[in-house]
Amino acid sequence: MVTHRCGSWVRKSTGLPSHSVVSVPGVSGLLPRSAPGAVGVSGRSVLELLDRLEAESVECHSIMVVRRGHVVAEGWWAPYSAERPHLLYSLTKSFTSIAVGLAVADGLLALDDRLVDVLPDHVPDDVSEQGRRITVQHLLTMTAGHAEDSLEEAWRREPGDLVKGFLRTPFAAPEGSQHTYDNSTTFVLARMVERVTGRGLPEFLDERIFKPMGIDHAEWDRVASGAAFGFHGLHLTTEAVAAFGELLLRGGVWRGRQLVPREWIELATRRHVDTLPLPNWRRNPEFLFGYGYQFWMSQHGFHGNGAFGQYCVVAPAHDLVIVVTGSIEQEHALPGLFWECLLPSLDAPESAADDELLADRLRQLTFTPVQGEANPERSAKARLKASTPDSPLPDGTTVTVDPAGDGWRLRLGELLDFEVGHGEWRESSPLGRPVVATGAWQDNTFVAELFVITSPHRVRVVVDAEAGTAVATWNTLPLTGPNLVLHVQSPLMTRPDVS
Repeated sequence: MVTHRCGSWVRKSTGLPSHSVVSVPGVSGLLPRSAPGAVGVSGRSVLELLDRLEAESVECHSIMVVRRGHVVAEGWWAPYSAERPHLLYSLTKSFTSIAVGLAVADGLLALDDRLVDVLPDHVPDDVSEQGRRITVQHLLTMTAGHAEDSLEEAWRREPGDLVKGFLRTPFAAPEGSQHTYDNSTTFVLARMVERVTGRGLPEFLDERIFKPMGIDHAEWDRVASGAAFGFHGLHLTTEAVAAFGELLLRGGVWRGRQLVPREWIELATRRHVDTLPLPNWRRNPEFLFGYGYQFWMSQHGFHGNGAFGQYCVVAPAHDLVIVVTGSIEQEHALPGLFWECLLPSLDAPESAADDELLADRLRQLTFTPVQGEANPERSAKARLKASTPDSPLPDGTTVTVDPAGDGWRLRLGELLDFEVGHGEWRESSPLGRPVVATGAWQDNTFVAELFVITSPHRVRVVVDAEAGTAVATWNTLPLTGPNLVLHVQSPLMTRPDVS
């Protein structure tokens, strides 16, 4: 058993060079900008990476490459844009790890503290002896001993108390003996941090990390009690995630201020346990280098990872941070493509021509609006046919399409009323969260794409005007369920049945 308390830190200057800003998308002030060649990044290599992503049908929503503390390449596939937060899914876990480290540094928590001692009111009467032995260390490394992710079973056993459900889920291996990817462990850690600090996880990270860094837009999915998931649900802009990567790369230092103890960063981002291929995941070697404290190790450093391709990749030896958001299926080769494309050309002679080609390419990234005709006088009314449980809307939902200006109003039932652009993007927020939509008529069929723009997901609605029927499908099914209403309402509460 490793016991470690963090209580001191070392200040270190970043020693970053000064370079002029190049004309690329994004205007935030979190990180300085530089021409790629000025800090040893080949513009051609980033172009090659973009080509590979396109050739392998890897759907990205944004990309940012940071070298020596400077953003050298950044782009958003319209309608995604620099100022919008994006759902990070399990990349959220790495932020919760930092919150744990801060509580440890404050002397409020230790790696050998037991769950049952910190949260005694969440301990079931029939807790097992192994359950009594689970510590912060086991939770951070996901080595509690469950055979598989305990999340659904824990919620099934204790619908109103996930911590209690976690302890009631049977263990299959001794604690500390093997890594099993387990979302519940991070939920429990979040509750432990809140108990010892007396602050909600979002408020604690706002005070200690986000506000000192100048990040003022962090948003969180929540459960019924108002608590943040901890293992999922943080929304940040691409640049804020890149700044977090820089914070890690610089040992917890941000603009000369030690926000996180260096020793915690070193502990959290080193291998503590071997990892095995995850069920239903492609055998990606980047996930077989071991696991730290809610971070994955890789062949060139470490990364935080979220479902559908939310990445914050840190390669300390190369002074490199790469961030990607997207809607990427599990069959992909990230972050291996980063190493193949970028590393061989690092510190090669710079090329202003390549840098300009890259800047131009980044400015043109976009999804293609729905193709078809405007038919400005045409309306339609239909009933939704929900043939699968994964439908975004219930069977029989009324769907109406009416002309509005140069586009349409698309009404889905009684709650959802969206503006849809023709050859462009229109934004609306019927329940508080923004949706950006494009559509067109294709003969007797109206087609609309609804981007739930602060998430990796979008809904395609197809209306057959002659038959009076419609179907709606997700491009990728949100992990928190298919109900579209839950994903566009504010405040976010995608698991309202859990407190």
